[in-house]
Amino acid sequence: MRVAEILAYFMVIIPVLLVITVILGHDSYDQGNGFAEASRIIQIKQEPNVTSSDDSTIQRDQKRNDSVDLSLLGGLLVSGFKKDSCLSRYQSYLYRKASPYRPSSYLLSKLRAYEELHKRCGPGTKPYTNAERLLKPKQTGDSDSEGCKYVVWMEFSGLGNRIISIASAFLYAMLTDRVLLVEGGEQFADLFCEPFLDTTWLLPKDFTLTNQFNGFAQNSAHCHGEMLKRKLINGSSVSSLSHLYLHLAHDYNDQDKMFFCAEDQSLLKNVPWLIMRTNNFFAPSLFLIPSFEEELGMMFPEKGTVFHHLGRYLFHPSNHVWGLITRYYQAYLVKADERIGLQIRVFDEKSGVSRQVTNQIISCVQNEEILPKLSKTEQHHKPSEDEEDEDFKLKAVLITSLTTGYFEILKTMYWEKPTVTRDVIGIHQPSHEGHQQTEKLMHNRKAWAEMYLLSLTDKLVISAWSTFGYVAQGLGGLRAWILYKQENQTNIDSPCGRAMSPDPCFHAPPYYDCKAKTGIDTGNVVPHVRHCEDISWGLKLVDNS
Repeated sequence: MRVAEILAYFMVIIPVLLVITVILGHDSYDQGNGFAEASRIIQIKQEPNVTSSDDSTIQRDQKRNDSVDLSLLGGLLVSGFKKDSCLSRYQSYLYRKASPYRPSSYLLSKLRAYEELHKRCGPGTKPYTNAERLLKPKQTGDSDSEGCKYVVWMEFSGLGNRIISIASAFLYAMLTDRVLLVEGGEQFADLFCEPFLDTTWLLPKDFTLTNQFNGFAQNSAHCHGEMLKRKLINGSSVSSLSHLYLHLAHDYNDQDKMFFCAEDQSLLKNVPWLIMRTNNFFAPSLFLIPSFEEELGMMFPEKGTVFHHLGRYLFHPSNHVWGLITRYYQAYLVKADERIGLQIRVFDEKSGVSRQVTNQIISCVQNEEILPKLSKTEQHHKPSEDEEDEDFKLKAVLITSLTTGYFEILKTMYWEKPTVTRDVIGIHQPSHEGHQQTEKLMHNRKAWAEMYLLSLTDKLVISAWSTFGYVAQGLGGLRAWILYKQENQTNIDSPCGRAMSPDPCFHAPPYYDCKAKTGIDTGNVVPHVRHCEDISWGLKLVDNS
């Protein structure tokens, strides 16, 4: 016990004595002791280029925030979706440069408001059920739709036309506080992910009017244009209508085009269900309707970015299509210093490979320095292990075409001859379907994958009049070079020209002044709605700055 007490005493007293010694001898330790030197090193003020632990945390948080901002496209998208249900929604930013166009805060607020509206009024909700009852001849029970109104997009035309027309219909839905529902069924769901959280934009298969869709035409009893023609539509008559059919396809007539008049918009706002058939990007003409003008200006300060923002918001490739996109990208495009898209659409599919079109393509890509010219002499460069050749570039060209003819010509050209810049050109073409086959699912999968791949390129050349090219240009936020349409296979002075903006062209706009009740050139009304580069009578949204 005595020994234990002594040991306990020393265990207490010795640490106390050491502390006293350190305090009293601080100065002497500072003069020659290594601990003091270590202390001084710790206390030295860090240089500006040294990152403290706090700075590291801030930078790490900033990188994380930047990554989230990029993946959500600057607030365009919302989080909350299951990532494995739509991989493209969360991975697309890894394959594309950040957009030079940021969505406005007002557009973001409108999108968030629309999402709430769609969740409240979409399929499966009580307001939707009640609103659908209005379409039935003998409605029973509660018919209160709680103010929910709808615009139904009818499946129509090729995939490029569908995409740009749905974007237009969605813009119209936002402007008029309606819920957009799209017809398309299983094929549509196979191509695109759901864009809205916890709801669906697909029109239910058992929708009351689905069986009547094939009968909707310009002479239908419920067609807006036909009712105008017969003077059956006015403020009082429209209040009793449960639905109206809007014919806004390329072949619509003067009465159908009255849809773009403020007076008719005032009437349409009271109709619960609008059923729309269109294959046009009709957004430019919405900018000419006075009641929409101010709000559209706040939504899109950069006017030529309507499809760029709405397209990236709405259209996310399904996992199956995303697999086609990413596998091809990794195999053929990822290692290139520059990626160039070349979309070739010859509308006369029976004409085969045209010498004039071939010359036009080569003149465009070489004159605009998109691709280098060919050298007349062989230039052999011996690779060095010690130094890198900084002048050497690998350019990957992605060609999309229904035929392989133009691909074979360009591939042979750049294989048999060196380029004057010594750049190496790789020519790639994912598919060659021969002709458009809109009714086939796999054809549409490939088409959608190729549009998206084109949108991932650094420079893009597209064919005039082609909505396939418009989609790629718009999604990528690119100002493509447009191959002008050659009439009667004759050469033209300029093979191609630069697009004014990334937005598509409205191929069949109205030419009518609703107020003056007379014809007018709608391409000269406001500076941000002009005639298209590839179709002289078409309308296009451009930045008016």
